[in-house]
Amino acid sequence: MKKYFGTDGIRGTANQFPITAQIALKIGMAVGAKLKDGTHRHRVVIGKDTRLSGYMIENALTAGLISVGIDVFLVGPLPTPAIAMLIKSLRADMGIMISASHNPHHDNGIKIFKKSGHKLDDKTECEIEKIIDGDLNQFLSPANEIGTASRIKEAKDRYLEFVKNTFPKHKSLEGLTIVIDAANGAAYNIASKVMWELGANVIAIGNNPNGSNINEQCGSTSPETLQKRVLEENADIGIALDGDADRVLICDENSKIIDGDILIGLIANKLHLEGSLKKDTVVATQMSNLSLEKYLRYNGISLVRCDIGDRYVVKKIQELKCNFGGEQSGHIILSEHSTTGDGLVSALQILNIMIDDKRKLSEISNIFQLSPQILKNVRFNKNNNPLNNTEFQNIIQNEEKIIAGKGRILVRKSGTENLIRIMVEGEDEKVIIKIADRIAKHIEI
Repeated sequence: MKKYFGTDGIRGTANQFPITAQIALKIGMAVGAKLKDGTHRHRVVIGKDTRLSGYMIENALTAGLISVGIDVFLVGPLPTPAIAMLIKSLRADMGIMISASHNPHHDNGIKIFKKSGHKLDDKTECEIEKIIDGDLNQFLSPANEIGTASRIKEAKDRYLEFVKNTFPKHKSLEGLTIVIDAANGAAYNIASKVMWELGANVIAIGNNPNGSNINEQCGSTSPETLQKRVLEENADIGIALDGDADRVLICDENSKIIDGDILIGLIANKLHLEGSLKKDTVVATQMSNLSLEKYLRYNGISLVRCDIGDRYVVKKIQELKCNFGGEQSGHIILSEHSTTGDGLVSALQILNIMIDDKRKLSEISNIFQLSPQILKNVRFNKNNNPLNNTEFQNIIQNEEKIIAGKGRILVRKSGTENLIRIMVEGEDEKVIIKIADRIAKHIEI
């Protein structure tokens, strides 16, 4: 059981455990100590989103890293995928993103990336935790070997050009009207610029951060403003990012939200037809809809499922040596371009499909109907995890027999709360509701 790291880095309420300046200082020292594997000057890139607490965490992490002899490159507010990209661009040894992604402004977090641009594995996180709680003074550098800190002003432009280069050079977005919502987050001064420089008519919203309005009635978690504006502007598409811009939400010209599984299906089939979908395989999580699996199979594409979380999608992509996968939440991984989810790169993939197809997005995205899916979250006694109970497991197995061949059941513990998450999917909504209810009533509160 990890003490600091959760399902996606370290996350919590700012100025409360574990997101305090004191702990961030220790994290910086521990990461630096773990990082050193030679005599060269080690370098770490640190980025952040627009939360007020980012200044506190950034300075504490920097102090910790410098104290153990690590040089720090500060790039300011930039999307999470930009940090993964800049590790290679700046020949750094590691990257750190300060963000709580789609969470409210009072939360914050620390995501750590290896030299390869991939997130840390569980084993490395456990090793860092041991260092945090050990004797950190042993890693302090002599006065003449203390690290340095510098701000990289051109980092934003490097990332902007990287994103544009993922779009076919012979194509343009000219003639398209795009509403793009940057969630008052990390992509606030990049998202609309990318689309405009590629030729689109752009209406930008959610691009005025003040330190406390990130994800506040905007972005991928609150798309109502985007949907309304798409209709008002008679736009061709609405694009919403989350706070750190590693996921995307898209709505069509009628303001209808397009499910993440449909986005995965559209991009997968496009890559397949172009002959660029490696092994004709897509990686998705256990949460992806059965209809996606059927659609891909019909088009000659295999779907491989993995644990929930974008880093597990990336891990499975690496294992299978394929190049595409994603989550229905809008984390879409195009490993030819990025080592993590990138909302802007994913949006450009959909825009590329629109340009080639020459139809409205509402028509293009009508590729399958989602199977009914019920989600229930049930709180349980923290001292009595029902998933450790044989009787409860037997109940789940009996329900699986009822739905066999016509649906799926997924019961798991939340990675951050004392909740059991129940997902039941099938052809008949009334049947799956009853199954979910029967499972839920056996959980002790």
